[in-house]
Amino acid sequence: MKRLAKVLNKGHIGMVGVVFLAAAGWSAAWAQDDMQAAMGDMNMDGTSTVHGPASASPAVRDPHAYADGYDFGPIPRPHFADERSFTSLLMDRLEWVHTSDANSTAYDLQAWYGRDYNHAVIKAEGDVDSGKLQEARTELLWGHAVASFWDMQLGMRYDSGVDPGRGWLTFGFQGTAPYWFEIDAAAYVRNSGHSALRVSADYELLFTQRLILQPRFEANLYGKEDAARALGAGLSDLTVGMRLRYEIRREFAPYVGIEWVGQFGGTADYARAAGYPAKETRYVAGLRFWF
Repeated sequence: MKRLAKVLNKGHIGMVGVVFLAAAGWSAAWAQDDMQAAMGDMNMDGTSTVHGPASASPAVRDPHAYADGYDFGPIPRPHFADERSFTSLLMDRLEWVHTSDANSTAYDLQAWYGRDYNHAVIKAEGDVDSGKLQEARTELLWGHAVASFWDMQLGMRYDSGVDPGRGWLTFGFQGTAPYWFEIDAAAYVRNSGHSALRVSADYELLFTQRLILQPRFEANLYGKEDAARALGAGLSDLTVGMRLRYEIRREFAPYVGIEWVGQFGGTADYARAAGYPAKETRYVAGLRFWF
């Protein structure tokens, strides 16, 4: 103790610290080497090797290696969620539409049946006025999940109503974009080099858990003019609106809303020639339900 006090008094505390740390490090290294020597080169399956990397036992990748020959016996094998088929129907819009010169009924639904990765999809949208179907779009698609929130869709579309019918081949994507925007985009082709593009998007803004505002956007474009259906080339129509719904139950919600509809280019010219406005404001009230 007297010698340690003399060293401290002479200002050699730094040297003592260095010596102490070196001794501690040597002791730790000696202990680690001793532990490795005691354990040896032990593999996960309990065997040991002298040198070189350990190789995994073939039984590691065999799902039945540790079952001792037992299976489910008389008990049916459980099925996971992605092995079951489900059915869903969403009536997104079933509404009464009021404009400055007419009233009508509109519908927009989507149904599907199948599994998570592959399923059949039906989309239907149309307008009914005076008990007569004025315009309708029906699609029968095969949907395949290509990402966590996205489906690729391939199939057929048929346009009907008071104008001549049209059949199309369909290729598109539907899913949820970042920030929870619901996107539905599809390209269409048919005979004589006709093509079309349809894009819609909506977003749900929750005021409460039941009161929800849903802005919505939709645009339709055509590659060629179709005089029989009063459609011009380019941007044909654009719809922007919003609906405020109250979910009495998650599966059932009445709503009211307003939307602006505009026709452009040759489509607008056809509308004016027939005595209809190219742009109008619509007031809507309806039901949204699903099961």
